[in-house]
Amino acid sequence: MTPARPRLDIDLVADMVCPWCFIGWRRLQAAAALRPDVDVHVTWRPYQLDPTLPEGGVDRAAYLAKKFPDAARRREVSRMLVDLAAEDGITLNFDRIEKSPNTLAAHRLVRWAQAEGRQAEVLEGLFAAYFTDGKDIGDPEVLADIGAAAGMDRLRILDRLARGEDLAVVGQEHQIARDAGVTGVPFMIFAQKFSVIGAEAPAKLVRAIDHALAEA
Repeated sequence: MTPARPRLDIDLVADMVCPWCFIGWRRLQAAAALRPDVDVHVTWRPYQLDPTLPEGGVDRAAYLAKKFPDAARRREVSRMLVDLAAEDGITLNFDRIEKSPNTLAAHRLVRWAQAEGRQAEVLEGLFAAYFTDGKDIGDPEVLADIGAAAGMDRLRILDRLARGEDLAVVGQEHQIARDAGVTGVPFMIFAQKFSVIGAEAPAKLVRAIDHALAEA
């Protein structure tokens, strides 16, 4: 009989409007693929970079200009991120993004996708919709389309969003992360023992996986 693969649980605290989180998500997937002998379970944990944004979002250009006044620096960072993300197979089209959304609804969609075993598909859909296609992932219709493309029930998603299902739960999870000292994302917790902060290279994440297994 083939021995069962050891299981490793990794919590990924992140926000889907954070380009570093998109890169970190992809790199964590790559690291897991480099350890096919390990049953890696990644669980997305909600974190909002700006929970004060209105439900309908705000104009992204104006929002960034206020938050980061140095226009030259903004352009420099954007170019750097575009080039870096491309190395992980990610296309960032910042010029297509018109709105900075409140991501509470998107985090709720991920929560429901987890229950259906569709977390990865929905996360890929959310990241691509926002960063590649420039869609408003605060819009219920857009979220329903992303969920449906991943195999979820579109009408049920719209109904759950309209009824406010899991609003409080997701908000509480965000606050738990803040209370625990998380101030920047992505933030990865391996086997509830130690953390890796930032979008580290797959090789470093593999070492984290190995270390977590050894500690276990």
